[in-house]
Amino acid sequence: MNARQQQRDNSGTAPLDMDGLSRILFGHAAFQYLNAACELGLPELLAEREELSREQIRDTLHLADRAVDILLLGCTSLGIVVRETDTGRYRLAQVVRDLMDEGDWQRFKDTVAFEQYIVYEGQLDFTDSLRENRNVGLRRVRGSGRDLYHRLSENPHMEQVFYRYMRSWSELANKHLVEELDLSGAKHLLDCGGGDAVNAIALAKANPGLEVTVFEIPASRTIAEKKIAQAGVSDQVSVITGDMFRDPLPTGCDVVMFAHQLVIWTLEENTELMRRAYEVLPEGGKLVVFNSMSNDQGDGPVVAALDSVYFASLPAEGGMIYSWEQHEKCIEAAGFHSSKRIPFPGWTPHGVIVATK
Repeated sequence: MNARQQQRDNSGTAPLDMDGLSRILFGHAAFQYLNAACELGLPELLAEREELSREQIRDTLHLADRAVDILLLGCTSLGIVVRETDTGRYRLAQVVRDLMDEGDWQRFKDTVAFEQYIVYEGQLDFTDSLRENRNVGLRRVRGSGRDLYHRLSENPHMEQVFYRYMRSWSELANKHLVEELDLSGAKHLLDCGGGDAVNAIALAKANPGLEVTVFEIPASRTIAEKKIAQAGVSDQVSVITGDMFRDPLPTGCDVVMFAHQLVIWTLEENTELMRRAYEVLPEGGKLVVFNSMSNDQGDGPVVAALDSVYFASLPAEGGMIYSWEQHEKCIEAAGFHSSKRIPFPGWTPHGVIVATK
């Protein structure tokens, strides 16, 4: 076995070469090609028409010659589209077509828009955020709220993009949440920081006898109640507003869920939130942590690492994609026992930890 093979075996990934390093160096430009393709509708065009010439793409997308040459140079070099060598025509990459066939392409596009219009500018301050151990990038978001979530209402386009993304990001994984989370004996679930109720709605539909309460900041109430009514589950799902750190958590629940919440805050704040959940749960009650997870070795997965730049730079004072073990230590410190890991399949690093009081 040579040194290169040994390095692959030890790390689990191929060693970085110059092509890979160049992709990191110009990663910001690579993303702009992906965003441009999404906004111009290139993937949908190729999905509908199978294969097209450069001229057909140019004319359909209403681009000038230079512009279409730039777009196709980038999208083919990155593998988003494929150029057939014998005909010179372009077709869609199989991975993108698979997302479309699985019904996840729009969710993927919503994530692209989130990166473009919310994340991108704030990540300019990533290095300073590491130096100062705080979300320096928040300064680039107009408003006076103490964190990103309290500023969204002052930025209507950003708010729209954010909630569309959060719904899509949740939907990429909550089909597994519904399948893997056993709520057969549960009567009342409290969804702390439940956003626009995307997870509450999914769980309510999958568990007809379950009552769900979404606990959210006042600015999120209108959109959550609108989504609940549209889903036809107003008899099961309700919204209570408040601050999960400062106000008493609603009582009467036997399950407390933090979905995509514990990636935002520090580990100390997460432990405090879990203690608050512990206090309102009966003996035998369940704590559910649902979000992206990194591995315990601290070397992946890569999506968890890349997503952590956002949490370091922008939304609140703490947060990252924590490891399973880090969450489990918080759970134990909060008083829970017998926690169970449930990793989810798919390209996003989602999973669930369930613990019992």
